[in-house]
Formats: sequence, C-alpha cells, structure tokens
Amino acid sequence: MISEQELLTQAGQFDSCALAEIYDIYSPRLYRYAMRLLGDDCAAEDCVSETFSRFLKALQAGKGPRDYLQAYLFRTAHNLVVDHYRRQSPKEELDEDLPQAETTESVAEDNLRQSRVRAALHKLTEDQQQVVALKFLEGWENEEIARALHKPIGAVKSLQHRALAQLQKILLDEV
Repeated sequence: MISEQELLTQAGQFDSCALAEIYDIYSPRLYRYAMRLLGDDCAAEDCVSETFSRFLKALQAGKGPRDYLQAYLFRTAHNLVVDHYRRQSPKEELDEDLPQAETTESVAEDNLRQSRVRAALHKLTEDQQQVVALKFLEGWENEEIARALHKPIGAVKSLQHRALAQLQKILLDEV
C-alpha cells in the first residue's frame, strides 16, 4: 500500500490513480463522520463532495496539505458541518428532531436519542465537538487529533474531559 505522503505527492501532480485512491480511502470515513454529525444522508453526501472539491481546488492553486492528508480532509469536512448548522434556521432543527409518524416505536426512540445527543454535541465548543467526533466516532488516537487540530496532546485531553463533562451535564439535565 502506498503511503499517505506518496499519495499527496502524486495528487499534487494530478495523478488520477492517486486521486482515486485518496477518494476511495477517505470518502467512506468522511461520510460516516458527516452522517453522525448531520444526521442526514443528502447533507452528508454533499459534505463529502464539497470536501473533495475544496481539496482539488487547493491542489490546483498549488496549496492544500503538504502532510497529514487525513487531518486536512476531516478539518475541511468539520468546517462544512459547522457552516451547515450556522445556515440552518432554528425551526428546521426542531423539525428534524421529530420522529416520523410511520416509524416503529423502537426506531422512533433511536431517532430521538440520536437527536438528543446530536443537539447536545452542538452545545459544545467547536474544538470540543471536533475532539469528541474524532476520538469517539472515528476512533482516532489523541496524537492524531492533536496533529489535526494543531494543539498539544494535553490540550486535546483537556478538551475531551471538559466535553464529556459538559455532555453528561446537558443530557442529565434533560431527563
């Protein structure tokens, strides 16, 4: 398997095989990440598409990542998720949180639980959201998160600790 650094070098030369491999490796991971944060299939697909579009535009401009491709792509996707929620009106957010009438009881309960957790996540700071998503939803190690966020490992651990405490408080206060 080719290294991430070699893929980046080849992608910078617009090697179609390298670009295809980057897409094949990272698009499923980015989709899962966006889906967990957005809760909407179409919005998650749009996020992945726009992430790769921005990556290609950065390459064309002679910019983009020189290393840490995964961190670059996830940071771009995270910024798109944040933009999505900034554009969204409060009414749309409430409508999405309601289960559909035709769903079964267990599916409705799952949807409500996921909506509660997603809403609680959005009450965290952007850095806390990103640390929680990368650590617990994507399974990244603290060192990888630190590189992606350009923060010391201690800061990542602190963000994680405060985020989990805040999530616990938010979710327990709702009960």
